[in-house]
Amino acid sequence: MNELVKSLPSPSLPGIHLPGMDTYKGWLFKWTNYLKGYQRRWFVLSNGLLSYYRTQAEMAHTCRGTIPLATAHIEVGDTCHLVLTSEGRSYHLKATSDGECQRWVSTLQQAKANATLLMHHSDDSGDEGPVPQEDRARTQGVLNKLDDLSTCNELIGKHGAALQRSLSELEELRGSTDNTDKLKAVNERATLFRITSNAMINACRDFLNVAETHSRRWQKTLHHEREQRHHLEETIEQLAKQHNSLERAWRENPTTYTDTQLKQPCHVIAIGVERDASDENEDAEFFDAMEDSTFITVTASDHIQHKRSGSNQSMKSGGTPNDWTHSQNDSSSTNHTQLQRTRRSRIPDKPNYSLNLWSIMKNCIGKDLSKIPMPVNFNEPLSMLQRLTEDLEYSELLDRAARCDSSLEQMCLVAAFSVSSYSTTVHRTAKPFNPLLGETYELDRLEEYGYRSISEQVSHHPPAAAHHVTSQRGWTLWQDITIDSKFRGKYISVMPLGNIHLQFHSSGNHYVWSKVTSTVHNIIVGKLWIDQSGDIEIVNNTTKETCHLKFSPYSYFSREVPRKVTGVVEDRDGTARYILSGTWDDKMESAKIVDSSQGCGVSEGKQKTVYQTLQPKLLWKKYPLPDNAENMHFFSSLALTLNEEEDEVAPTDSRLRPDQRLMEAGLWDEANSQKQRLEECQRLERKRREAQANQALEEGQDIEVYQPVWFQRRTDDSTGESMYIYRGGYWEAKERQDWSQCPEIF
Repeated sequence: MNELVKSLPSPSLPGIHLPGMDTYKGWLFKWTNYLKGYQRRWFVLSNGLLSYYRTQAEMAHTCRGTIPLATAHIEVGDTCHLVLTSEGRSYHLKATSDGECQRWVSTLQQAKANATLLMHHSDDSGDEGPVPQEDRARTQGVLNKLDDLSTCNELIGKHGAALQRSLSELEELRGSTDNTDKLKAVNERATLFRITSNAMINACRDFLNVAETHSRRWQKTLHHEREQRHHLEETIEQLAKQHNSLERAWRENPTTYTDTQLKQPCHVIAIGVERDASDENEDAEFFDAMEDSTFITVTASDHIQHKRSGSNQSMKSGGTPNDWTHSQNDSSSTNHTQLQRTRRSRIPDKPNYSLNLWSIMKNCIGKDLSKIPMPVNFNEPLSMLQRLTEDLEYSELLDRAARCDSSLEQMCLVAAFSVSSYSTTVHRTAKPFNPLLGETYELDRLEEYGYRSISEQVSHHPPAAAHHVTSQRGWTLWQDITIDSKFRGKYISVMPLGNIHLQFHSSGNHYVWSKVTSTVHNIIVGKLWIDQSGDIEIVNNTTKETCHLKFSPYSYFSREVPRKVTGVVEDRDGTARYILSGTWDDKMESAKIVDSSQGCGVSEGKQKTVYQTLQPKLLWKKYPLPDNAENMHFFSSLALTLNEEEDEVAPTDSRLRPDQRLMEAGLWDEANSQKQRLEECQRLERKRREAQANQALEEGQDIEVYQPVWFQRRTDDSTGESMYIYRGGYWEAKERQDWSQCPEIF
């Protein structure tokens, strides 16, 4: 009987039932290149392979490409788009209708599942991938042991049931004299059950030995991979430090421009049309062009520049042609080397506290973000007033603009400044603290940068802040910003409402612009990332010149440079004078237009324009982050100093806020307690004001509206806009140390 158990055959792998293996054919549009765009191709799905041809007739002799679905990633886009990614290459396809697209997606997913099963269960899978023979043998050994366990399990169940039946029959025959045969049958079945159980125990022991052997090998391999990863991380960290050191050294001693740049070839920026280029190579796969793209850059010859140079005398040069672009070296060296005070360069590292954001925000979909109570785990140790002040990170751009004689060149620098304010947000997905009503923040940088700034929270619901900056280097900036934020489940949108005003003292030029929408993605799952999108219209109210900037939103189907910003500077007559291009997290460049002409074609009824420009010039370049920034909330050099303790500041200053100070020190539990206390005090104060307003309304008296301390609502003389404007007196009160007007909010 023992031989009978040992010789029982192992069960074979179950048969694989693969539905939907019929061939599927049809027309789809496939992205080819810039000039041709999407082209109609005949696709054939068969045996887990998706092949495509130019025509149906080509199936007999020429296949243009084959996509193995077993290793492909299928992603569905919008408007009938789907993307297949296989072996590092992406195929962008488009169907003629949503129904056709859905049929293709369902068929492809079923074919992918079937191909995956075939790949996993095929015995002759040696040609499926580069699997080592040794690993294949080990895997087969584990599978054989599992087969033995499965066989023993079936036998134990079978013999156990038979033994149970025999015992029942024996119980029925108790007292009978004719039960010898029944006892013999019970003994045989009990013996068979014992043998089968022993076989099961032996099979389990063998499987355990094999598993332990493989486990030790896998642990050794895992340990090796961890060591390799740690070594790679150390290497990358060392390279990053060397990169930062080189950039810092370059910034402290930058090379200057030479006039030879004016001798470089011109650029032609074409706002042109798509043309059919049938002579292009079909196999050349280029990045996707943005459908709403407005210009393309190519190169022209030298003689065109010399020919056109005489026709542009009406555009002001502003002195030496390079003064307004490369003179940032002078300003930056003044701003970053001649410091009168040593500011701090680091803060305590951020603790590694884990908390599920979705568990808190799943019940807040559609609500105003400012009304959602959030623990400090999702904050950064700065208030919104300090984030507003952080826009001055590249104030040297305004210093250079103040020295410009040409208002058009000045407009380019103002546009670069408006873009630079977003450069510090690329890794900053944490939420700043909502300021309390009456909270203020000052930043006095007269000695280092020639300016000083004061901001105040003038409204709590909706949250609004007023900001005023005065510079000794020839400019004044003020803004009144209301934050409108919505949580949409998968992302958070922050829409700053209000305008930013900038006036230069010598020329009187008054610029006005607004901010774009900031969106934080992957709230539910994945790594948080931030995007800036929308348009900025900068208007010089003095000269009526304008600049239109476009922040392109990130799109999976677009192969454009991420975080791209493009713009056009126009004079008061609407004539384009400068082209701006760059990214909001790195740099901005300007190119002077020397000639323009109409395109020679029409695409979808839209005539486009071709601009010829000089060599682009650098307007702004982002500074590298400090060392260890990833552990300090990705703060920039300026952001690290914003919460540094200062003497003689107002008692309402953000630096004195206890929950923010505790969070910066890494005491997050204590910070949460203080945050709850401050928010409760603010709610009680709001209820008190509401009760007073209701009482005054009942008594027929005037309702006393909250008035900020340092700002008052006025109408701007040049724009007619009603906004909070600095009333003055803060710096005088600081000099006297007279803070009697300030409320007690902390």
